Amino acid sequence: MIPLIDWSENAADPAGFAKQVGTACRDTGFFVLKNHTVPGTLRARVFAQADAFFALPQQDKARVSILNTPHFRGWAKPGDESLDETTAQVDTKETFNIGLDLPTDDPRVVAGEPFRGVNQWPDLPGFAETMLAYYDTAQDLGISLLRVIARDLGLAEDHFTPAFHDPLSALRLLSYPPGTGADNEIGAGAHTDYGAITLLMTDGEPGLQVRPRGGDWIDVPHVPDAYVVNIGDCMMRWTNDIYVSTPHRVIPPKRRRRSVAMFIEANPDTVVQALPGTGTPKYAPIRAADYLMSRLDATYAPKDLQ
Repeated sequence: MIPLIDWSENAADPAGFAKQVGTACRDTGFFVLKNHTVPGTLRARVFAQADAFFALPQQDKARVSILNTPHFRGWAKPGDESLDETTAQVDTKETFNIGLDLPTDDPRVVAGEPFRGVNQWPDLPGFAETMLAYYDTAQDLGISLLRVIARDLGLAEDHFTPAFHDPLSALRLLSYPPGTGADNEIGAGAHTDYGAITLLMTDGEPGLQVRPRGGDWIDVPHVPDAYVVNIGDCMMRWTNDIYVSTPHRVIPPKRRRRSVAMFIEANPDTVVQALPGTGTPKYAPIRAADYLMSRLDATYAPKDLQ
């Protein structure tokens, strides 16, 4: 079962709320979060703008292709990604990625630092403004959840905050076409997320499945206006495997399926290593940017990064 957790309980019972979140992060690595702080009007605008973008002619979307840049920003057409590294399946989804918004003269952009490029924007009125407003709002919710996680782990509540002020976080719009019934078809192949935590909002169309350790695939329930939240590999590594990053996939839907994922990632130079009180480290320390690059290299073919 995927737990349903009520964000409003955080204010009424901080200790009890942290225990709920911590139990979910240890057991399934997934939970559904209702009554959160992200306005419904903003979420609706994001879906509307995403629909407008994916409806554009392919040649217009290709002008902002993710293959134009080594910084993983822009449009990825169906087939550009293969999330399941163990099969020959290619994902049928198309996506659009947005990162921390930086000007062209930012020293990190000029220096060509990994993940520090400029965003690519389609020629759609209000698209950039809507996505950047959502990026900031979702990032704030992610930071708030990290404060709860720190509380659960017996750390100072602001333990993670300095590591997320200049983040690698990525906003991803996704569109899945209806399935055709082909045997080798998959909306998004089985994978675990790479970062700290993921905040996912969906349109309610079924398709997302989770495979708890030692179990079989189960459907993730849709709760209107709620987020699906899951732990990523970086947080699993950070907690020395106390929290679990759980495999999930999207099977081909019966109708077009839309979702919006916010991947909460640390600052590039943050050193990810076993947190205090988590026992003998199972992993060597690593910079957050280096870890993320190692994971993305397996998702995109090397020729796609040039």
